[in-house]
Amino acid sequence: MRRQVGRVAVAVAVVGAVVSGCGGPDQAGSAVIVGSDAVPLGQVQSQLDTALAKTDQIAQITAQGGTTADLARSIVTREVLHDLLQRRAAAEGIVVTDAQIDAELAGSGGTDAVVDGSLYDATTLRQRVRDDLTAAQLAQRSVGGLAVTVDLVGATSRADATAKAQTLAAGGPAADALFNDPRMSERGTSVQAASNPNEASSVLFGVPKGSVVAFQPNPQESTWIVFRVTDRRTDAPSDPATVSNMSQSQLTAIGERLLQPDAERVGVRVNPRYGVWDPIQLRVVAEDQQAGIVLQPGFTAPAAAPATAG
Repeated sequence: MRRQVGRVAVAVAVVGAVVSGCGGPDQAGSAVIVGSDAVPLGQVQSQLDTALAKTDQIAQITAQGGTTADLARSIVTREVLHDLLQRRAAAEGIVVTDAQIDAELAGSGGTDAVVDGSLYDATTLRQRVRDDLTAAQLAQRSVGGLAVTVDLVGATSRADATAKAQTLAAGGPAADALFNDPRMSERGTSVQAASNPNEASSVLFGVPKGSVVAFQPNPQESTWIVFRVTDRRTDAPSDPATVSNMSQSQLTAIGERLLQPDAERVGVRVNPRYGVWDPIQLRVVAEDQQAGIVLQPGFTAPAAAPATAG
């Protein structure tokens, strides 16, 4: 369970006051709507109040430059993932028992010890552990056969990456021309999830065949990557040992990434006071912190505005 606490710390390491404001999703009083499921503002505020009452942990987060606004966004993110995990668990018959949660907590010194070291109360903590175990089971069922093949193009800015993504998605000679420079492009790169657990938890494995993605791997650098998924397999052969050697935290992250198509299908509408849903990072972020764009299969570039006489 120490790994669980570590993941909690990472999730809120970037946590000021929550941005005030009104409006947002159609259902009044909701922090986020996943499909037709609304998470009430009061539910998020209650969890935020619990976290803020743990002054020692909050002091550490603040010392690292974290803000309350980002903490609130992390709470909303977890509610989105919780909803999506419940849907997938019901669809695939994944069950996590109370005994499994008890065992996970006992391995870290018991519920009281873990609650004292986290930002959660006991009820929320158990939900988070259940979610992590559910995500890990989901990954165990799928990761062994997952493989993608992509065409890659480098870019030097968000504008450059967006333009190249739209060109690549549109196809044709202009898209082919993006690969003329082998120093900035590569075609037919295959990646197997079981052998690359870190990549398996990234957007690379979260979009369907035909999608085009532009993203910035490291915000501290100017490099952007644009890729098109040319093939996505769920039955690729792999060594079973590679899956069994994965840590639970890796499996949990992969399982969460597998929810990305579900989020796209049902829709995630975030109250603007918290930000927006970013499919690249698979979390709620401030509107100006989106890491890139995802163009779904069938994307058509917007037509140029007609010239006006004058």
